[in-house]
Amino acid sequence: MYSERLALYKKIEKLRKSKVLLYVTGDRRNLETRIHSEVADFFADHLDTFHLPKKISLILYSRGGDTLAGWMIVNMIRLFCDEFEVIIPSKAHSTATLICLGADKIVMTKQATLGPIDPSITTPLNPPVPGAPPMARLPISVEAVASYFELAKSLMGIKEESNLSNVFLKLADQVHPLALGDVYRARTQIQMLAEKLLHLHMKDNANIKKVISVLCSESGSHDYTINRREAEGDLKLPVEKPDDKFYKIIRDIHMNVRLELKLDEPFEPDFELGVLPSKSYSATRALIESTTGGSHKYRTEGLLTRIQVPGPAGPQPGVQMQGTFEGWQHEQVC
Repeated sequence: MYSERLALYKKIEKLRKSKVLLYVTGDRRNLETRIHSEVADFFADHLDTFHLPKKISLILYSRGGDTLAGWMIVNMIRLFCDEFEVIIPSKAHSTATLICLGADKIVMTKQATLGPIDPSITTPLNPPVPGAPPMARLPISVEAVASYFELAKSLMGIKEESNLSNVFLKLADQVHPLALGDVYRARTQIQMLAEKLLHLHMKDNANIKKVISVLCSESGSHDYTINRREAEGDLKLPVEKPDDKFYKIIRDIHMNVRLELKLDEPFEPDFELGVLPSKSYSATRALIESTTGGSHKYRTEGLLTRIQVPGPAGPQPGVQMQGTFEGWQHEQVC
């Protein structure tokens, strides 16, 4: 449905006097995608067609992803324009929030939300997931590790360095020391990146520190959401409220994306099959689009087949998923 969205992008370009770029990573249950560095070439393909405009408007929907990929996206876009704004129809969490920190303006609808930027680390050295396949690993929340030491100091009254060393050794018994080293590196890195991005357009050092503190630790949970009022009033981010005309265009784009990516429908193979013995499936899971660069779509395709799975109590019904394609496809401008 890129052809339907294309007309809406052109309306925003006329209204904002900018070039529009859309980036969506889907959060459809069981088919989630995340911000990833693999999109660098696709972003460059679109940006090259813009011919160095004064302003670029990035329409962004994502629950997060790779921190350095977000850093790369901001810096790449800013090299192609003088002014960079992000338009948030709904969710821009974690790494997507980091991208917003690098924008001169953040257009937020009433339902738009930002989120904490504290990352979780997943490495082969992370603790195994009980009852899961051998290679499955528990993600380690950066702020959870920091909170562990705060718990020891505040609630348990541990103050002396020797006792804190014992607290660390106890944690290292459960989590590999090198994984803990990655946690510390990630925490330092995300704070450094956030500060650099905010300095691009914000001069108040005290407020920069406040924003980083709230987004990295004070929010308490990675699931905490920050609405437009808090982003503008408490954090003093460069937030803009769209008027009714602008809001309707943003909303129409988001509704169209929701429909194509089926964001409100969990992917359940058993339900997909229904009463059929087999059925092919296809799903669009991410989008990068512009008026001049066409539409890049990340798609998954395959075949679902009902099978009998051997078990202790005899064969049990199951569904086999056989993938036939997974990757990016490009649709030219109509």
